[in-house]
Amino acid sequence: MATAATAGGSPMRARFREQVREDVKAVALEQLAAGGPAAVSVNAIAKRLGVSGPSLYRYFANRDELLSELVVDTYHDFADALAEAVHRDRVPVPAERLRALVAAWRGFARAEPHRYRLLFGPPVPGYDAHSEPLATASTRAMAVGLDVFADLLPDGTGGSEVFGRVVSAWCRLHGFVGLELGGNFAAMGVDADDLLRREVDGLLAG
Repeated sequence: MATAATAGGSPMRARFREQVREDVKAVALEQLAAGGPAAVSVNAIAKRLGVSGPSLYRYFANRDELLSELVVDTYHDFADALAEAVHRDRVPVPAERLRALVAAWRGFARAEPHRYRLLFGPPVPGYDAHSEPLATASTRAMAVGLDVFADLLPDGTGGSEVFGRVVSAWCRLHGFVGLELGGNFAAMGVDADDLLRREVDGLLAG
């Protein structure tokens, strides 16, 4: 018969393990913000948390596993932000749903540029950014875009055409956001808000 201690031990260990993992990810996000993906270091995190480096490898096998967790978390938060912005109950008009999608994309990137670059920035040397878990996590954001464009396009539009429109929009929007995060529009004296409105008008015009 299990005692109260043994019965409660496993859940307590699970809660402790999850707390440590969250603490590790929180410090990793600080490193990410300070120096990009290359700055993420399990040993440096261990030192910051006051534990030995080897002890943290019980929670993350290596830096790449930690990076993957950060990527998956960010994809989910990004997709949540997009989905929340275009919910049909609040934004029933298809064209306005696209505008809301664009605003949410840009808003996420501006609020958390270090996490945005983790998804869409240059690849980290030696890191597999196209592994199955990451590819699966990325599909949620794409699904939001597909839903928005399916509403915009005429009934009967083929799935391949909807997908093509979404990819094209993704490319244009990511290009805009990347230039804005890099300070290029400010350096050129470009009104970024006006430019983005025109970009969205272009997407709506097809």
